Amino acid sequence: MARTVGIGIQSFEKLITGNSFYIDKTGFIRQWWENRDDVTLITRPRRFGKTLNMDMLERFFSVEYGGQGEIFEGLSIWEEEEYRELQGTWPVIFLSFADVKANTFPLAREKICMLIKEVYRRYCFLLAGGSLKEGEAELFRKVLAEMTDSEAAYSLKNLSGFLSGYYGKKVIILLDEYDTPLQEAWVYGYWQEMVEFIRGLFNATFKTNPYLERAVMTGITRVGKESIFSDLNHLSVVTSTSEMYADCFGFTEGEVFAALGEYGMQDKRREVKSWYDGFTFGKCRDIYNPWSVINYLKTGRLSTYWANTSSNGLVDRLVREGSGEVKISMENLLEGRALHKEIDEQVVFDQLGSDENAIWSLFLASGYLKAESRTLNEDTGAEVYALSVTNKEVQLMFRKMVRKWFAGTGTVYNGFIRALLEDDVKSMNAYMNRVALSTFSYFDSGRNPSMEAQPERFYHGFVLGLSVELSGRYAITSNRESGFGRYDVMMEPKDVGCNAVIMEFKVRDQSEEGSLADTADAALRQIEEKQYGAELEGRGIPRERIRKYGFAFEGKEVLIKSQP
Repeated sequence: MARTVGIGIQSFEKLITGNSFYIDKTGFIRQWWENRDDVTLITRPRRFGKTLNMDMLERFFSVEYGGQGEIFEGLSIWEEEEYRELQGTWPVIFLSFADVKANTFPLAREKICMLIKEVYRRYCFLLAGGSLKEGEAELFRKVLAEMTDSEAAYSLKNLSGFLSGYYGKKVIILLDEYDTPLQEAWVYGYWQEMVEFIRGLFNATFKTNPYLERAVMTGITRVGKESIFSDLNHLSVVTSTSEMYADCFGFTEGEVFAALGEYGMQDKRREVKSWYDGFTFGKCRDIYNPWSVINYLKTGRLSTYWANTSSNGLVDRLVREGSGEVKISMENLLEGRALHKEIDEQVVFDQLGSDENAIWSLFLASGYLKAESRTLNEDTGAEVYALSVTNKEVQLMFRKMVRKWFAGTGTVYNGFIRALLEDDVKSMNAYMNRVALSTFSYFDSGRNPSMEAQPERFYHGFVLGLSVELSGRYAITSNRESGFGRYDVMMEPKDVGCNAVIMEFKVRDQSEEGSLADTADAALRQIEEKQYGAELEGRGIPRERIRKYGFAFEGKEVLIKSQP
């Protein structure tokens, strides 16, 4: 009889005792213990079993569960006597920063301090047992009251010492979702304050802690070393390109196909692979998104389960406010073309607004993109990755995200598309001006909005919207070479009976052009002079079926003219 599929269970004990669906990942315990690294940082996309594996580590090692190893019976870790003897023999400190989400630093700091207090309350027996000296008891009580920054920084180190003294052994520290406060800090503009606070806490806890046996940190990203890890030069860092623990997070294809067999869904392998496969960790390919697979087993319905588990607000912001190059890259990705970028797996949040490669590094770490291949640039020493959208689920998420950009002007935007397809220039002008008025600044609403960048960001965002809405009818490309130059937008019909379209966008130069009409005329002349239609004609599209439009911008005003 198939096991019950429970959704969102992050307690290892609850999962096992309830006989819920579970794929045995206890081999992670063995691998981690035998690697003998002091501090291990593991990054994986969200909903990939990080919290469950951390809870499993605590349940296995913590002295609180000594003599309760029967929960591991039947699992791979329990097959070896040395691990049966190891179970429940270490003091463990376990906390998670998953809920540290706040729009101000004081509130985020307060949440971290509250989490530390909760950990201390679990060990209040230390106060009553007389194992603490007077000075230590005073420190313990201060944490339970109000903490200064220095007291907070040393709180976990001090607790390690208290527990080590009580049990006569060093402690294991487990920190889940370590980077959540840092991502929130970047989004809401208190990055530097959070970095300074976290750096002090991490240095005392993981670097200068004589009571630490080993530690594991998990998160989505590997935050740049200069930010919070400048003093932690002994980290064992395991990212998506690392060989260690490659099959310990997420489901392998064999595990997924076995699960489909358990629930009588063997005939759904191809669809499930298309939707949820695509992740690669180290050399381990065909890793499936566990959250979506579990939901599919529960419902029997294909859907964007993983993509819908968060607002994807950071991803949306980085693409929407990104340069024209970022939007062109997204356009290529959604068309199924690979993107070749230099990737540094240390995500430097301070560079997200200025370094395009930092954006793709974040997307790769977060699971939105996958690395098809990797080569070394021998001139720079940088690693160049061939990136593509991970799977169908992620592609649908990106398309939905782009559509939301124009949600406030949905009928107007759709009206423009309809007018474009009907060659109704008058209506195109009316609709386009309304779209631009509503969304122009939306594409450049970051911390340093630039009037010079707005037209470029708007029109590339607009083109990306076209590529999403018309992908079934047209192959849409932008900023590509054709003839003697680079056109702005080309729409090649997939139906041989439809017209092709070339668009050129120009911002009015008041020193050279007397009016917007002059600017639009200049855009049309450029299409002709540079022979942008050559590529389409070379593919057999007659010249008379190639429509050409010049778009002129001035502020939020737009004028569109077509070739007579």
